[in-house]
Amino acid sequence: MQQVALVTGASSGIGAATVRALLGAGFTVYAAARRVERMQDLKDEGARVVTMDVTSDESMTDGIRRILADAGQIDVLVNNAGYGSYGALETVPLDEARRQFEVNVFGLARLTQLVLPRMRERRAGTIVNISSIGGKFYEPLGSWYHAAKFAVEGLSDSLRIELKPFGVRVVLIEPGPVLSEWSMIARESLLENSRGTAYEDNARKVAKVMANFDRPGRAGTPEVVARTILKAVQARNPAARYPAGGGAWPILTARKFLPDRAFDAIVRTMYSH
Repeated sequence: MQQVALVTGASSGIGAATVRALLGAGFTVYAAARRVERMQDLKDEGARVVTMDVTSDESMTDGIRRILADAGQIDVLVNNAGYGSYGALETVPLDEARRQFEVNVFGLARLTQLVLPRMRERRAGTIVNISSIGGKFYEPLGSWYHAAKFAVEGLSDSLRIELKPFGVRVVLIEPGPVLSEWSMIARESLLENSRGTAYEDNARKVAKVMANFDRPGRAGTPEVVARTILKAVQARNPAARYPAGGGAWPILTARKFLPDRAFDAIVRTMYSH
């Protein structure tokens, strides 16, 4: 029986590439995003597009209800919707910090709640949460983004053990820098949130470093991450987490083995020029 997958944040980047990878592997794929008009090409390629806003409970509930009514099941949920909000903790409005968590953490958690009852009944299913190497290391002026991704890591680790007795698998994907809209949006939020503040000069330096990583040869492609997601979904016994894309392994290895003082010094040096 053909497996059914739902991918959020599917209008561009990793989400769109993941939809294509799953279609190529024979899945029935529901591509979900706020902007359906940006997914016409995916629809033409065979995806079933769904309007879904992960900050709206009504939108998520209606979307899952429609998919289950149409397909009868959801075998794979790829929680990809997310963005990076940057700026100093002192200057970022708390409303923006809350939105960062609404999109990157609570939307992911709510969709997982909505698909779990049917997965538990069938004693099968895979939840794929798109985290980041930013869930393991840290950058100046990125406290809210990193806090959200650290939360996704902890949530997923607990959920993996919680759901194992029910046959439901939970996998973390930890991309490094990826060529997509993400970096541009993060840099723009950083500069906007820092304009006219004591952090403005530092923000320019951090934005420059982010821009330097956002280019071919230094950043991975969405397709590389999508192939990693497909590998995890098709694995008989998937790993708990999969680093993916440009620079992920070196950064995660350094964070694992270096003491905090040494890693702090590396981060300070990277972002001070």
